[in-house]
Amino acid sequence: MLITERKRQKMFCGFPLLLALWLPPVYGSTNNSTTGCRIIHPPRDGGIRYRGLTLTQVKAVEYLPVDYEIEFVCRGEREISGPKVRKCQRDGTWTDMDKPSRCLPTCPRMHLKLENGDVEHTLVGRVPIEGTSVRFRCDPGFLLVGSSHSMCTKSGKWDHPKPTCQVRRPDLSRKKALHVGALFPMSGGWPGGQACHPAAQMALEDVNNRRDILPEYELKLIHHDSQCDPGQATRHLYELLYNDPIKIMLMPGCSSVSTLVAEAARMWHLIVLSYGSSSPALSNRQRFPTFFRTHPSATLHNPTRVQLFKKWGWTKIATIQQTTEVFTSTLDDLEERVKEAGIEITFRQSFFSDPTVPVKNLKRQDARIIVGLFYETEARKVFCEVYKERLFGKKYVWFLIGWYADNWFKTPDPAINCTVEEMTWAVEGHVTTEIVMLNPENTRGISNMTSQEFMDKLQKRLGKDPEGVGGLQEAPLAYDAIWALALALNKTAYELSKKGLRLEDFNYNNDNISREIYKAMNSSSFDGVSGHVVFDASGSRMAWTLIEQLQGGLYKKIGYYDSTKDNLSWYNNDKWIGGSPPADHTKVTITFRYVSQKLFISVSVLAGLGILLGFVCLSFNIYNSHVRYIQNSQPHLNDVTAAGCILALAAVFPLGLDGHHIKTWHFPLVCQARLWLLGLGFSLAYGSMFTKIWWIHTAFTKKDDKKERRKQSQTLEPWKLYSTVGLLLGLDVITFGIWQIVDPLQRIIEEFTKEEPREDLDVLILPQLEHCSSVKMNTWLGIVYGSKGLLLLLGIFLAYETKSVSTEKINDHRAVGMAIYNVAVSIVNKKMRSLKSQVKFCLLSCKKMGLGMS
Repeated sequence: MLITERKRQKMFCGFPLLLALWLPPVYGSTNNSTTGCRIIHPPRDGGIRYRGLTLTQVKAVEYLPVDYEIEFVCRGEREISGPKVRKCQRDGTWTDMDKPSRCLPTCPRMHLKLENGDVEHTLVGRVPIEGTSVRFRCDPGFLLVGSSHSMCTKSGKWDHPKPTCQVRRPDLSRKKALHVGALFPMSGGWPGGQACHPAAQMALEDVNNRRDILPEYELKLIHHDSQCDPGQATRHLYELLYNDPIKIMLMPGCSSVSTLVAEAARMWHLIVLSYGSSSPALSNRQRFPTFFRTHPSATLHNPTRVQLFKKWGWTKIATIQQTTEVFTSTLDDLEERVKEAGIEITFRQSFFSDPTVPVKNLKRQDARIIVGLFYETEARKVFCEVYKERLFGKKYVWFLIGWYADNWFKTPDPAINCTVEEMTWAVEGHVTTEIVMLNPENTRGISNMTSQEFMDKLQKRLGKDPEGVGGLQEAPLAYDAIWALALALNKTAYELSKKGLRLEDFNYNNDNISREIYKAMNSSSFDGVSGHVVFDASGSRMAWTLIEQLQGGLYKKIGYYDSTKDNLSWYNNDKWIGGSPPADHTKVTITFRYVSQKLFISVSVLAGLGILLGFVCLSFNIYNSHVRYIQNSQPHLNDVTAAGCILALAAVFPLGLDGHHIKTWHFPLVCQARLWLLGLGFSLAYGSMFTKIWWIHTAFTKKDDKKERRKQSQTLEPWKLYSTVGLLLGLDVITFGIWQIVDPLQRIIEEFTKEEPREDLDVLILPQLEHCSSVKMNTWLGIVYGSKGLLLLLGIFLAYETKSVSTEKINDHRAVGMAIYNVAVSIVNKKMRSLKSQVKFCLLSCKKMGLGMS
């Protein structure tokens, strides 16, 4: 509710019933400390906003309650000066009564900002009011045109118009020269100076023509041909340092030369800015504390590679490199980065000149995602071997460096014996990463030129076929290096002016100015023809990375990666031979080998028939036990033989049970059933036959006592035979019992040699077989097989010795002897087949492993 002073004078002073109910009775008292605060007058050209009260209520009272708040507001283009809100206190006064509140006129805010300059002001609130003063100051290189100060008047206007900062136009004939020492490799291993030197001259001309950058100075370049040779560079560096004039900065190119210059420059307090050095070793700030470069480090490829590994879901990679410092340090950096990303380098190979063995090792280790670091000539050797080893196609992806020529794999090379067609097959689908050295966006940067305009201008200056000029790709970096140098010196000049120093005061013995230049270089950030120029903590250029893929023999751009913002720009046009990115390793599919169901059913049916036959024989033997012929064959032993055969045949069922039929926790029970049924069945069946043949041999093979033995045979006591069978059975029970208590049988999984599927799938099959075993299985089998084998040999011997004996008490001993022979022959035949199968398996395994067999 807003009430002005003039309206208040016309208020009616009655007491409405509504207000009487709202205010407490104490308000009728004359004591101000208890009635509240008297309504005060609003400021001139202003009013009061009463919170929670209507116009009628305000007219009806003279006091407002304790803790009540009022707010002053102004009319028109005016602003409150002083307290805007007041609160009623318990002593009957309003807060801040010693501070007046006034409605003062406001002035435009345009005087608070000055282009190419600074403004100092006494502004308290959000807008300038009467009495606010401002003071103007221009940046270095600009001249203030107009009054340097102004004040806001009571009329709501500034007493002086806003000045402007215009470019200072110094006397060009009096410009001071700043010299930069440069080394351009015009020849040698990398003749990058052929294009980089003209580009640097272009930048010097553009910078010196700008009146807002180093307006009092002129940059001059003193350069030599380093031939990309550290020896030549040492001589030229000596000439630059010990001959006048003083050089304020150094600009080398080529990594080997930059290493030499950057390591020595700190002794002269010189900042070094390189345009063509990619060695990762130059990122060592302790060794090269004053080094910067507009050419990114070779390690800048690695963040892009890691990003691609993540994108395609790869966690295992392999590497192969040429043994040079630049590739070794790059690979060391990659190893650290992939480790942080949870990616594993499973295999690392290197070579000096012949990549034959390393490529074979990659094939043997099943490498799928391979990063290759080598020069172009070595790349042809590598991929010729890749073709021979079939290390290409839909299962493999190669990552290479992107600065090879576009047709590098088609270039004739006498060092390889592969055709162009074979090389084209081998390299198809590989991915390259390349530092972006020319801004892909058609925007104007600090030089007011687009990247395409710069290249057109440079080609005109070169005046010949640009493809044959060395360093053409790095030319934008040399151009932007001059701009980075000029902007840093311009910023340094401003900072030095605060300290009463100038750039021309620089010398090799005082590092105060060099520290300022270092700070300015370290904070560089501008858009050049090569893209956005910014340096990281090690002085290396941060840039975008171009990602390309060879598709149909041509390189296609598939994306860009900005490591400064961790931003991957993807075109979604990548193509894969197999339709999708391959797996980073061969997937192994575990397949359990189960017993053939048809075979299991067939054998189970036969075993069932055998068991049925055993019961028939057992029943027949019991039913006809009173027949004399049956009685003379010891029918109870025959019953034991039939029972043993039934148990042995019953073992077929648990022997055929595997993971296809039962759960894992069922296996110990099945293993026990196999052992006990087969062991006890053999002991009963064979033991009863052995007992018969043993008794015949004991009674009839000694000639001296032949008559006496025949008499004894007439009175043969059956319990002796049963005792012999019981003894054999008891030995088995004790042996098996100790075995199962001490070292019980458990489910064991046996793995076999991996197999390739019939279909062309990127998987291997790992056959596994479930069987029963224990910790000391061979020991227990040796005990069981040894005892049974001796018993079997003894039975054969006894059968042979008693083949001509004839007795009525055991009239079937010849048949028993034949049965013992059959058991022996069957067991020996089975063991020979098992041994033959094992030998054949070993031979096949050796063949698959590549071991020669004579």
